[in-house]
Amino acid sequence: MVKELRKVVWNEDVRQQLKEIYEYIKAGSPRSANKVRNDIVSLTRKLPSQPESHPPDKYKIDNDGTWRAFEKHHYRIAYRIKEKEIRIIRIRHTKMNPLQY
Repeated sequence: MVKELRKVVWNEDVRQQLKEIYEYIKAGSPRSANKVRNDIVSLTRKLPSQPESHPPDKYKIDNDGTWRAFEKHHYRIAYRIKEKEIRIIRIRHTKMNPLQY
């Protein structure tokens, strides 16, 4: 029996966050901007096959284990594992104060 993989969903706010990160880095180095963006997107594409490969999000209050996060290039990507999808919640620089949610 083959288990159906969840799809990765980015809402418009998170797409905008990634775009702003890209534009900010691009001002100093277009090559670095491409690398950061491509690496983040690539890692999120791997989530359907191993959604629990990253630790539970330590900033999520009352986390039931479905809220997870990972860091890449000093950016923290938070996501939630749902029954049929993996929802990317936010992307922020690790030097920013985390929001409690």
